[in-house]
Amino acid sequence: MFKLSEIKELIKLLDQTSSVHELEIESEGMKLAIRKPDRSEADGAAVHAAPYAYPFAPAPQPVHSQQPVQQSSAAIEAAAQAPVQANPSEGSLHKIVSPMVGTFYTAASPDTPAFVKVGDRVSEKSTVCIIEAMKLMNELEAEIRGEIVSVLAENGQLVEYGQPLFLVKPE
Repeated sequence: MFKLSEIKELIKLLDQTSSVHELEIESEGMKLAIRKPDRSEADGAAVHAAPYAYPFAPAPQPVHSQQPVQQSSAAIEAAAQAPVQANPSEGSLHKIVSPMVGTFYTAASPDTPAFVKVGDRVSEKSTVCIIEAMKLMNELEAEIRGEIVSVLAENGQLVEYGQPLFLVKPE
């Protein structure tokens, strides 16, 4: 499985070169292809993954109504703007946010327990969830030592870039 940090580094390196326009890597049954767009295409690097079977629940089907989408983005924005504090004596909580748009999964597969739940202690390298983006499963690490106070997303939910996913009480 490719880590998000590795993919970001590859994209950055590809952007910095003028002689290489496409890169394909295959590892552990996964194929990653990154290419610079032609001038006729939109700006930004495109990332593609070969279609492989994954032991994850299928992504939810898109909702065609615009109303729920507007409500959820308003709720996301309100959560991002609101100061996060359980109570003044406990101090502020740390938000673990989504580094990308994708589908939020609490576990590696539907029949395994969640990576973390409320009350669990995490370290900087603890995996807290998986974000699926373009058929790539990206493990998200806590990046802080503390206790999970709240899980803000539901399993199988589509999440946005920067959306708060967890609240952690730092140690």
